[in-house]
Amino acid sequence: MEKRVFQTINEEVSLLGFGGMRFPTKDGEIDYELSSKMVDIAYKNGVNYFDTAYPYHDGKSELFFGKAMKKYDRKSFFLATKMPLWAIKSREDAERIFNEQLEKLQTEYIDFYLFHAVDKGRWEQIKNLDLISFCEEKIKEGKIRHLGFSFHDEYDVFEEIITARKWDFVQVQLNYIDEREQAGLKGYELTKKLDIPVIIMEPVKGGTLARLPDEVDKLYKDYNPDASTASWAMRWCGSLDNVKLILSGMSSPEQVLDNLKTFSNFSPLNEEEKALVNKVAKVLLSREKNPCTDCRYCLPCPAGVNIPANFDRWNKYHVYGDKENAVKRWTDFKDEEKAKNCVKCGLCETKCPQKINIREDLAALQAELDGLCNL
Repeated sequence: MEKRVFQTINEEVSLLGFGGMRFPTKDGEIDYELSSKMVDIAYKNGVNYFDTAYPYHDGKSELFFGKAMKKYDRKSFFLATKMPLWAIKSREDAERIFNEQLEKLQTEYIDFYLFHAVDKGRWEQIKNLDLISFCEEKIKEGKIRHLGFSFHDEYDVFEEIITARKWDFVQVQLNYIDEREQAGLKGYELTKKLDIPVIIMEPVKGGTLARLPDEVDKLYKDYNPDASTASWAMRWCGSLDNVKLILSGMSSPEQVLDNLKTFSNFSPLNEEEKALVNKVAKVLLSREKNPCTDCRYCLPCPAGVNIPANFDRWNKYHVYGDKENAVKRWTDFKDEEKAKNCVKCGLCETKCPQKINIREDLAALQAELDGLCNL
């Protein structure tokens, strides 16, 4: 397993991190047996970083890790979780939720603690409630080892936050499609200048870059028929030298094994391979309708619209061009969760990390997919 050193904190961490956002489920709950098997496979093959957050799987991801990791020496792996800023109205809230997280994770300390999904508004909240000093107190108490933040906003906001203090690390969304989105490659270059290690989330853009249409995927297969589609996205991220960890929200044993293959004896992209990835990116960007990553920050919708599920159907139709599958997925979709139920309140747009024009896109996709079914 490829390992890299977080230069600011002298921690050697596996380049592949296990994200606890997309575990397989059974009857609406995390499938503990299967998910635990996946974590065990990863751990036994050198993965030593396990990432979760307060809201993942309706609050049960932290509980899962607390139970699943109990069999292992606590000092043999790193646990990461995040402060849910939307639920914090006071330092008392921060204290209560932090203690709850420790209890759920069955641990006395958290190795990597992050302010979750920071944007301009949440940065002001962090400052107003003096939440940095709260976390610094936890560091002195030995309950937090390293402090950082995950980011979802524009570059200017990123620059303001990352230069506000000497962070131990930063977590950003970055992949070969999103070079100019949010902090983007410009933000990545700033992390190098400031000597702050980078953790990457959404390396395959919510799974999009692991499932390409045949005519696009053929570009990869012609070059290397043995390499998975997802491995190209992972290697693009890992070819950036200040990237110390790449999170993957794995949802099947097959995904775990494929990632282990990629990150064992890891090979950065050569110049010819970089050119190929850039070519694929240009083709894909010309097909997708909007950049939804299924992060689900837009939910719950007051009108009951399942916003990410609507966008998933719309985007996949345009990316893949599979009309039969698009019709089936649209007709099987719960009527009460469809875009047509949007009341245009705009609440979702205030929470969307991708700054999508959600209301406008919901109206467009409803008309298009309805029309597709009537052809």
